[in-house]
Amino acid sequence: MDWPAMRRFWTTSETLRILGLLLLGQLVAFTTALMSLTSSLIAKHGIDAPLSQSLLTYVSLALVYGSILLYSHHQILVSWYWYLLLAFADVQGNYLVNKAYQFTTITSVTLLDCWTIPWVIILTWIFIGTRYSLWKLGGAAICVLGLCLVMFSDAWDKKGGGSKPILGDVLVIVGTIFYAISNVGEEFCVKKKHLVEVVAMLGVYGLLVTIVEVSIIELTALESVKWSVDIVLAFVGYGLASFMFYVLTPIVLKMSGAAMFNLSLLTSDMWAVVIKVFLYHQEVDWLYFVSFAIVVVGLVIYSLVGKDSGPAPTTEDGNVNTEYQRIYGESTTS
Repeated sequence: MDWPAMRRFWTTSETLRILGLLLLGQLVAFTTALMSLTSSLIAKHGIDAPLSQSLLTYVSLALVYGSILLYSHHQILVSWYWYLLLAFADVQGNYLVNKAYQFTTITSVTLLDCWTIPWVIILTWIFIGTRYSLWKLGGAAICVLGLCLVMFSDAWDKKGGGSKPILGDVLVIVGTIFYAISNVGEEFCVKKKHLVEVVAMLGVYGLLVTIVEVSIIELTALESVKWSVDIVLAFVGYGLASFMFYVLTPIVLKMSGAAMFNLSLLTSDMWAVVIKVFLYHQEVDWLYFVSFAIVVVGLVIYSLVGKDSGPAPTTEDGNVNTEYQRIYGESTTS
């Protein structure tokens, strides 16, 4: 074995960069799994307050990223109503997915989250003009096929699959539509220029929307909660995990593009299975593993094979913007 060559390989900057991206991707996947875990713990305590779960997240984003904008004297580049629509979609997505934990399992929620991909394809095709290759469309179709098996599994599973698993699955799927709207809106705003601005405004307007909806929908539920240390820790844990998710996601997207991001998020499903088996001591239906394998194949095809047609985003002077990478499956060409 050529040990000097092996040493040179592991010490090259490119190798270290790839390893760093893999680590960041797994951190994103792990934070996603932690969000699922803490949401399921809150639901397990009988607390039905999915909107309130996100309050700490939006407060943290507004304080941290808003402070960065104020310190840098940054001038807002995107109109406020776009950020309001973006935040509204993001809040509804979080609400519906968190609500689903009242009715279905953590495994179903994390797997069905992947429905975001086909919705993003449809929305970017209609509103942004992105044209996807047949390979990417075929990969997305395979993902949908695999995800449909999750719903069939929940319909057949009578052991610990949640009180109303089909309702929970439907809530997740509708929630992914709002996630897709949020992602496409974020893509539009990122193309305008400033990523820190997008995250800061998402925090500010997300907080405003959440406060309004909590005052209308969840005040009674919050008043009936018998707060304990475990419940507070679950809420704080969700807030911290989701804050880290919002912080890490743009970094991974900027450094590696959507392919690495989507494939990294896929591993969160396996974290969910580990949590379900070892923490909740629940059985996992064999269809989950079949579904996971099909989704893996579909996402690999979608993320790695074929290229989108259509012009790369440009800057104001007409040059290709080599810093921008499209969310959910579009890489910048230089």
